[in-house]
Amino acid sequence: MKKVLSVILVAVLLLSVAAIGFAEEKDSTFGAYKRVFIIGIDGAGRFIKDADTPNFDRIFKDGAVDYTARAEVKTDSGPNWGAILTGVSYFKTKLDNGVVGDVERGADTDYPTVFNYIRRANPDAVLASYCNWSSINHGIVENDIGVEKVNIGDDAKLTDAICEYFDAGNDPELFFVQFDSVDHEGHSVGSKGEAFFNQMNVVDGYLGRVYDTLEENGLLDDALFIVTADHGHTTIGGHGGITMRETNVTVAAAGKTVVKGGKFDSDTRNRDVAAMTLYALGYEKPEEDFTARIPANLFEEVEGEARPVSKDFADYIISALAWVVTLITSIV
Repeated sequence: MKKVLSVILVAVLLLSVAAIGFAEEKDSTFGAYKRVFIIGIDGAGRFIKDADTPNFDRIFKDGAVDYTARAEVKTDSGPNWGAILTGVSYFKTKLDNGVVGDVERGADTDYPTVFNYIRRANPDAVLASYCNWSSINHGIVENDIGVEKVNIGDDAKLTDAICEYFDAGNDPELFFVQFDSVDHEGHSVGSKGEAFFNQMNVVDGYLGRVYDTLEENGLLDDALFIVTADHGHTTIGGHGGITMRETNVTVAAAGKTVVKGGKFDSDTRNRDVAAMTLYALGYEKPEEDFTARIPANLFEEVEGEARPVSKDFADYIISALAWVVTLITSIV
């Protein structure tokens, strides 16, 4: 056991050094997009790769996909959607499920979302967030920054509303979606259950409808299209722990400057979606607390960025230790 632990600790340190060595670059890919679409599939974890998802497959055929990106150490929805939208770890935001359900956030929050950063830089930006789980729009996305928020507790009806929004001629700079029905099945039957994978196929159909509607309305040429999961599920259903089934998540990107067939580097976290979003739209990353980064093998001619460990050393250490425990328990 001690030998296995030593090997894993050395591997973690080497990966950390490699990540720190990535060059931070700003080149022709910075600000290359007019729009970013983020499609969140709650509870899908890494399991999109095991499901029948023809629409996901065609969308990201020439994109970059990682099924082993990591969630926050607390693998619940609040901590992870909070990190994905703010680029800040749960250890700082404290956006757990109870908080986001009870407390509304304003524009002057200590940990702004990417919506907020865009609004501060561009008062005229069109921004929208369409969610099944209303707590995202209630307690994560700020309530006074001009984001159009729609909450519909049914993924099929939510998809209808999304398609109607784009068919009406809307052209947002940032559009966020959260589908929730896969997570419901994960809680019911676990990440090996047939109903879990069947629902992933259903949501893949919703994904295809949204994508095709964007294409029909001419909104994809200058768009970065992202799909991300917040967490996975155990075999018996549920999440919140540090097993690989809970912490490994899918992050995928498609766009004109995305590396074809790219696979992000081993330090990728789902919170890095925040950095991808700002980079794609040409907004500088915030200086304080923001620990999202651009992974390697995502954008052409961009080697990748270092994880700013000093901004949140506690998250870095606890996450590394949790990952070591996860690796050991998967071996023994």
